[in-house]
Order: sequence, then structure tokens, then C-alpha cells
Amino acid sequence: QVHLVESGGGLVQPGGSLRLSCAASGSIFSINTMGWYRQAPGEQRELVAYITTNGSTHYTDSVKGRFTISRDSAKNTVFLQMSSLKPEDTATYYCNADLMDWSGPNKYWGQGTQVTVSS
Repeated sequence: QVHLVESGGGLVQPGGSLRLSCAASGSIFSINTMGWYRQAPGEQRELVAYITTNGSTHYTDSVKGRFTISRDSAKNTVFLQMSSLKPEDTATYYCNADLMDWSGPNKYWGQGTQVTVSS
């Protein structure tokens, strides 16, 4: 069994910062890509950023220059540093990992952490 647990969400004023963390645990052989998605009420889930095994990163246009994704591969953990937050960044943020476990390649999701940007 594999679990992804997010932390670090909360309420922040516009222009503020938050750092999200996601730790993967369980019977993991290896992790390939890790990423963050978000879903606002009434909207579809969208990709925010991902990072590959060799450290290559990708960001959706709306967060470029404001968000930074990083990972600690030794701890199976991915981070999302969010700065210059805007009200439109308000959403539930989900961690995602493409990994290899006992049953083969699988994609796992965290339970989500709420980020609210409001004055």
C-alpha cells in the first residue's frame, strides 16, 4: 500500500507565500515523476507543476515565476513553494506520483490540501 500525504495549506493574504509538502510512503520501489495539481470549486483539476527524476521541471503558465517545485528523492518528498499568491490560486492542491510498487507502474494521489488566498 502506498500513501501520499500533503501538508502546508492554509489561508494567506494576496501577495503572501505558502510551502506545500507531500511525502510518499509504503512499498515503493522507485518514483518517477512527482507533481502538483489543483482544483477550484466548479472547475476541472489542472496541472500546476511537475518534476522528473533528473530534476527537470514544468509549470503551467499561470504560475511561472511565482511557484517553484522541488523534491527530496531520498525522502520521497515533493515540495511546492508558492509566492506572490493571488486569489485565483485558491483551490484544493493535490500531490501526484508516478511510481513503481509491488504491482507495477502506478499513479497515486494525495487527499488534497486547501489553499485559500483572501484578504
